[in-house]
Amino acid sequence: MVDPRVVLAGIGAGLAMVVGLWWVDTPPLLHGMGDWLTNAGRITGLIAGYVIVVQLLLMARVPILERSIGADRLARWHAVGGRYTVNVVVAHALLITWGYAVAAHTDPVHQGVTLLRSYPDVLMATVGTLMLVGVGVASARAARQKLRYETWYAIHFYTYIAVALAFSHQFATGADFMHNLPARVLWGGMYATVAALLLWFRFLMPVRVYLRHRMRVDSVAPEGPGVVSVYIRGAHLDELGTLPGQFFRWRFLDRRGWWQSHPYSLSAPPRADLLRITVKSLGDHSSELSRLRPGTRVWAEGPYGAFTAHRSSRPNVLLIAGGIGITPIRALFETIRPRGHLRLIYRVMTHDDAVLLDELQTIAAHRRARLDLIAGDHREKPDAMSAARLTALVPKLRNYDVYLCGPPGFVVAVRRALLGAGVASAAIHTEEFAF
Repeated sequence: MVDPRVVLAGIGAGLAMVVGLWWVDTPPLLHGMGDWLTNAGRITGLIAGYVIVVQLLLMARVPILERSIGADRLARWHAVGGRYTVNVVVAHALLITWGYAVAAHTDPVHQGVTLLRSYPDVLMATVGTLMLVGVGVASARAARQKLRYETWYAIHFYTYIAVALAFSHQFATGADFMHNLPARVLWGGMYATVAALLLWFRFLMPVRVYLRHRMRVDSVAPEGPGVVSVYIRGAHLDELGTLPGQFFRWRFLDRRGWWQSHPYSLSAPPRADLLRITVKSLGDHSSELSRLRPGTRVWAEGPYGAFTAHRSSRPNVLLIAGGIGITPIRALFETIRPRGHLRLIYRVMTHDDAVLLDELQTIAAHRRARLDLIAGDHREKPDAMSAARLTALVPKLRNYDVYLCGPPGFVVAVRRALLGAGVASAAIHTEEFAF
């Protein structure tokens, strides 16, 4: 496993090397505004080229990163990095154009047209930049709330086209690469390595899983209002090394669902021949799962995620679930082996929303664990998960590892309450159910 701080340090070291490349190739004295603007464009271009590669690496689904850092944390890093990436790419284009315009004693618009017409691959790079801006706009919080998940997911594939269009431009016109063979080799090797990881883990590995394990829908069972469990049977599933708490990206190959994939956590410990997911109807894809027919072929990518028992280091474990966030928590509740106490707090709007409750009660009785069901509208009971309430429910709360899963707002609020109750940040392990 890799410490997230080591990964961040590695990203920072790479960025420092990129800045160093710019520094070595920059004259000690810059003459006039044109030189200053052009060199600002150079460094923003180099940084943009580097952070794009980092963005792709974060979402390449490399197992060691997924299992060490967690898919939700990688997604947050990717979201933050995406905003900086778009800003740096746009800054590069504007600064270079402006700098060349000052040096040529012309206006930026005329200079921009000249660059598009006369410089190698600038037109392709411009198209790539516009695509990246479009992806960035679609990823903004306000836009994401209005877009269907399938639309948002499909738009992100334009990132690959944008990177391909911009790549040759870096070598064709980049002052730091045109006459520096070692820099070209290292830069090209960086892109080639990440491209290979993407190709293997996002495209070829799922093909291998599909052919090897031959997964199919075994049955679909209702669990409550708008909630179903899908049982998926396959061969040699133990070879996947799946751990309770992890998730797959599922694609059900029928007429309605073959073209879209969605992440769902396992809601029971994996077996050598059977996996189970439990899904609440929250969108078009999840609503269609209740209509799945036995025998439907299944395309699965994974397992992913670090929301697993290996993150626990304290003698006691507290599991907290909000709504359908119970699914990975239920798998952990059956399998995690703390040396001391095991507790589960399940927060729902109404008792009818408490899915898998019979299973949870059976597990609690078998393992002599404590199960607390807290029902009620959070607007009417805003203090139901406060620091004081959690401390009253769980004496010596500071001595627990806490696994927390649910909608983003729930996770943020409960995490804040846990910190207020004195639980160390490193002892709080989260998984958010959101795209």
